[in-house]
Amino acid sequence: MTVRTSEGNGVVVLYLGGRLSSWDGLTVKEQDDYSREHVDLMLSVAREHGLRSLEGFKLLTPAEDWIRFWAIEFPTFEGAEAWIAAEMEPPYGRHGYYEYYLARRERGDVPEALATTPITRAPAQVPHLEADTGSIVVIAFDRWLPGSDMVPAAERGDREHDEALSAVEREHGMLRLDMYRLVAPQSDWHRAWVVEFPVLAGAEAWIEADSRPPNSRYRSRTYYLARKWAPEYFASWVREH
Repeated sequence: MTVRTSEGNGVVVLYLGGRLSSWDGLTVKEQDDYSREHVDLMLSVAREHGLRSLEGFKLLTPAEDWIRFWAIEFPTFEGAEAWIAAEMEPPYGRHGYYEYYLARRERGDVPEALATTPITRAPAQVPHLEADTGSIVVIAFDRWLPGSDMVPAAERGDREHDEALSAVEREHGMLRLDMYRLVAPQSDWHRAWVVEFPVLAGAEAWIEADSRPPNSRYRSRTYYLARKWAPEYFASWVREH
């Protein structure tokens, strides 16, 4: 796999989300009606603002408040802003957990679903959505610790760290690596990483290599394991079909 700097300058919405327990109190008809209305609204935003890519990931083990991680890219800030507002709009929006961050894609492969043509029609109905069990994804949130910039790269073990990750990439056939840098850094993380391998052994090896000292002494990082969430369906949102 070739890792490269993205040529695009779009705005990425990073969304950590899940459904509130109130969703389970709705009737099946209410859930279906709200979902259809929600999908139509989101597709209209995608058309109007030129959605570039839409990828979802479902955690293997739910976090405290969220179970899915999304990376949603638009050419402009206005598109990202409109998407967030529409996603939270009632009635569907009353029953979700929303945690949003704006970021730039600075490193990694641009998804094949990168839009080159506008959406022409919505799917006839929302299909049954499932996680893709054909690969395993590491989602990592990280930052350099204060003062790490004053430590020489050789002392931090930067080269050894990169070499260890490259060895894992070759041995385990890494499928993709994307990095998103927050526009407004948080106290505990500044970047999000999405790293995909064919099987769990690759993800385990990557986490082990990434958390090896001395480099890990100068960084704070949290890892989650996930599956891609209905990738074919959401890829259809950003291309003619």
